Amino acid sequence: MRSTYHVLGMTCGHCVQSVTAGLTALPGVREVEIDLAAAQVTISSDGTLDSDDVRRAIDEAGFDLAGVVS
Repeated sequence: MRSTYHVLGMTCGHCVQSVTAGLTALPGVREVEIDLAAAQVTISSDGTLDSDDVRRAIDEAGFDLAGVVS
């Protein structure tokens, strides 16, 4: 399952590393892809990923989840 989120505040490679580290630590996450230009994070998961956990991980990394793209 793939889900894409709009995330505000990411501007550099360090931002990408922070978000990726937080999300890959979540149960069920298989892969994280980040498009800085589009401010989007795409997560491939096994289908058990909870959207509240995604929001919390992004918040803890210091960024704002603005919404779900797909």
